[in-house]
Amino acid sequence: MNRRVNIFRRGTSPQATARLADATEGLEHARALDRPIRTLSGAVRRVLRPGPVKDALHGVPVGHPAHPPLTDVPMGLWMSAAVLDLMPGTRRASQVLVAAGLAGAVPTVLTGIADWSALHREQQRVGLVHAAGTATASMLYSASFVARYQGRDAAGRAFGFAGLGALVAGAYLGGHLAFRQAAGASHADQLAHLVPLGWHDLCAVEDLPDGWPVSRRLGYIDLFVLRRGEEVHVLADRCSHLAGPLHQGRILTDDEDDACVVCPWHGSTFRVADGSVVHGPATARQPSFETRVTEEGTLQVRPV
Repeated sequence: MNRRVNIFRRGTSPQATARLADATEGLEHARALDRPIRTLSGAVRRVLRPGPVKDALHGVPVGHPAHPPLTDVPMGLWMSAAVLDLMPGTRRASQVLVAAGLAGAVPTVLTGIADWSALHREQQRVGLVHAAGTATASMLYSASFVARYQGRDAAGRAFGFAGLGALVAGAYLGGHLAFRQAAGASHADQLAHLVPLGWHDLCAVEDLPDGWPVSRRLGYIDLFVLRRGEEVHVLADRCSHLAGPLHQGRILTDDEDDACVVCPWHGSTFRVADGSVVHGPATARQPSFETRVTEEGTLQVRPV
């Protein structure tokens, strides 16, 4: 006789997990959130103009988004406070941890707002609810700190545990943004996996317009190609921020008179000579190629 074994008898059922995932994916299509998103993102862009402050909030100086690692600070402190609240004689330590978490939430919020303002609409919808959850957690922990400061320890612990619940809900949505919607991950084609080593014929150099970027295809990869006189620069065409088409972007020069391309979607700026980031929101270098022209006038490329 065959016996059916329920391997999900203990723990979370697959149906419950699927419903949670479906509900989260439903937020991606919640058009009712679009009006507040337009208002808030427009206000952020008006206040946060391109420049060193905006680049620092995105994480350009460190080479990857600044917001995700900063979230560990308030989360770690507040979770530690929750553990101490379950133990006797830890009143003062818990209060210090709650206060430190509130301080750590400030740069976390600022970097999160900067990144959120430069996302696709589906990502912004999930991000808005994520922000609402973490904002609720911050308000509850603020109330917790005030109650603890006033000596109302029971109320302080209650607010703290409520804040932890809101924090976990917000963190789940943050995980959806990062791992399901790939917000913050590099969206540029990874050349090491897709392009074999060695030189590859791309096109006739005489077919390239001077000073005007075009798109050319190498196997599975779309390339950004810019000829400037005798020099030809080639980058992966998919912007590392959110895969915008770089060949449709503007060409300008930086302070050192190096040619740069500005992504048409969110304004990420890359130096065309080596793909380095000049301005965010992108933080990952754009993959670049070495170039040479054969005696027959064929442009050849190979990954750097």
